[in-house]
Amino acid sequence: MFRGLMDWNSHYIDGLVRRALEEDVGTGDATTAAVVPPRASARAHIFARQTLVCAGLPIVEKVFGALDPEVEITLPHNDGSFVEPGAEIVQIKGNARAILTGERTALNFLSHLCGIATLTRRFVEQLADTKTRVRDTRKTTPGLRALEKYAVKAGGGANHRFGLYDAILLKENHIAMAGGIKAALDKAHTYVSPKARPPRAASAYDAAGLDPEVAGPGPLPVQIEVRDQEELVEALGAGAEALLLDNMTPERAAECIQTARRIRAECLIEISGGITLDNARAYAEIGADFLSSGMLTQSAPALNLSLLVESIEET
Repeated sequence: MFRGLMDWNSHYIDGLVRRALEEDVGTGDATTAAVVPPRASARAHIFARQTLVCAGLPIVEKVFGALDPEVEITLPHNDGSFVEPGAEIVQIKGNARAILTGERTALNFLSHLCGIATLTRRFVEQLADTKTRVRDTRKTTPGLRALEKYAVKAGGGANHRFGLYDAILLKENHIAMAGGIKAALDKAHTYVSPKARPPRAASAYDAAGLDPEVAGPGPLPVQIEVRDQEELVEALGAGAEALLLDNMTPERAAECIQTARRIRAECLIEISGGITLDNARAYAEIGADFLSSGMLTQSAPALNLSLLVESIEET
């Protein structure tokens, strides 16, 4: 069972829900106010209209709870669950007006997060029986990064760094401004050197975003982007322990991985750029530790969910 680390009672979640409702409700839900008695109660459920992986189910309670503190929410499934079309994923009992007013906001959150989890699961399935894992990037919707990365985990993927603050990733422009690969690595290693080294098991950035008491203390990991074998050899010679192979074909990447493993067998190797469902398997079979894809959060389609009112009762 997926057990993601998300504080659904945090200020972050409360703020997201509040702003989403303010945006949609504004001065009031005119349609619902016109036709639904203020004290009516109702039962409703949210169901899947397509096969999907659940993600973000607890946020539904936050949406409807903001409108009706007495609402009763039942979740027949957990985040990370795979469900078929027609499956009920949320059951709601509460004020009828609140249910209709919160409907679209709840569905917007769920359809987006389930979309990310479902696309991630498809990548995970493509990588089955290999050692390679798929992980996300910083290509996220502003303000929704933590939720979107949570959805990636719900789908079985891994998280890359959460932001610019929890890992060093030396890319083309950083390297140019630093004066080259060796200079960039030397400066990065000097920057993180006062801290103790992390255990090897904390592969790359998979602990990013966890609370300090969960992730534990340690230096910022350092990874460097390379574009060919020449840069790869230079980076390893300068002490690189984690490489990002950028925009390479599977054939070129395979050559680079063979070279890297020969020079430093334990180095972490990630491949990024142009990773799709069609080619992910080919990249995994050449021995990469990670594939990273902005598609997971940037291009996942919103999935088809509906809320249906079952009964209404005036009180």
